[in-house]
Amino acid sequence: MSKRVLIGMSGGIDSTVAAILLLEQGYELVGATFRTFDPTPIANTQSPISNTHPSLEGGAGGRLPSPHCASEQSIMDAQRMAATLGFEQHILDFRDTFREHVIGNFVSEYARGRTPNPCVLCNSHIKWGKLMQAAEQYGCDYIATGHYAQIAEHRGHMYLKNAVDTHKDQTYFLWMLTEENLRHTIFPLGGLTKTEVRQIALNHGFEALSKKAESQDICFIPNNDYRSFLAQHGVSVPQGEYVDAQGKILGMHQGYCHYTIGQRKGLGIALGAPKFVTKIDAAHNRVTLGDREDLLTTQATIADVRIRDWDWLKESPQVQARIRYKSPAVPARLLPIANRQLPIANTPTLPEGASVHFVSPVWGVTPGQSLVMYKDNLVVGGGIIQ
Repeated sequence: MSKRVLIGMSGGIDSTVAAILLLEQGYELVGATFRTFDPTPIANTQSPISNTHPSLEGGAGGRLPSPHCASEQSIMDAQRMAATLGFEQHILDFRDTFREHVIGNFVSEYARGRTPNPCVLCNSHIKWGKLMQAAEQYGCDYIATGHYAQIAEHRGHMYLKNAVDTHKDQTYFLWMLTEENLRHTIFPLGGLTKTEVRQIALNHGFEALSKKAESQDICFIPNNDYRSFLAQHGVSVPQGEYVDAQGKILGMHQGYCHYTIGQRKGLGIALGAPKFVTKIDAAHNRVTLGDREDLLTTQATIADVRIRDWDWLKESPQVQARIRYKSPAVPARLLPIANRQLPIANTPTLPEGASVHFVSPVWGVTPGQSLVMYKDNLVVGGGIIQ
């Protein structure tokens, strides 16, 4: 194995400890920090609904644990950590790619009334897509990051495997990584708990870093004010109607793009009992409200389906499906659309999409989010919920 590794450095505890561990194992490191966007402060706006990303407000999207990998402070922190640990550090400008693939998707998905997951595309297009190219440029055969995930081989294929720390496991955000990506990736933290990572930082003299709180914001949204961010990018929707399942008008909302399936807080309407967003109709700027049980379903349709080994699924079709980051993985079966047969050839994708059938009802299936499938703690595939 080559001893030269390009490591993604954010300046935070995870990437720093990952670097420490690799150095102790004898690897030669080259550090890389990404400049993915230009932070622009946005003044908070006054509104009867929350300005924050709805998936951070109790909706079905789930939290998005993203470090501020492009802030000036994080770049300086990463440079300082690399200098302290004694390896070269590079700043890589990926702003154009990030704007096209991550921010562009974020904005267009909200314009369609969907709730995207920008971390998934960032990992696929930036942290691996571009980082793999940079590794070749700097003479590195492998890349490493501070993600909590493991890699395992099964039946001749490379798989993501759940991290030892189930509370920090990040395989959900990494499901789009290819086998080629995984064959050239090292996850030093996959076999550790967060507590152990903090102790390693403390043992190596990084006391302040070991106690530093983690960010829960979307990295490119200033002040987490996603409403103003969308407006700046051309998504400004007027007030529309709240309706019930029968179409009865209940009141007015602040524009469909400011809501997500499963959202309860920040609706700006009192109906005598808790209500949840159950449907978003972007074409008519209409948001349907209902009861919690209205969000239970036994089926989800997914597109952009990627499966590592179709033969394994045909032999044993039962999977564990996770519909958002913090949701538990539940028993399910993957079926092709319109009862088509699963591919005979071992192709990685299913362009027509697929249907996932849950053994028991799940709550809050949200268009735009990822559905990730597991077998024996291995990520066997995933898709984007339609």
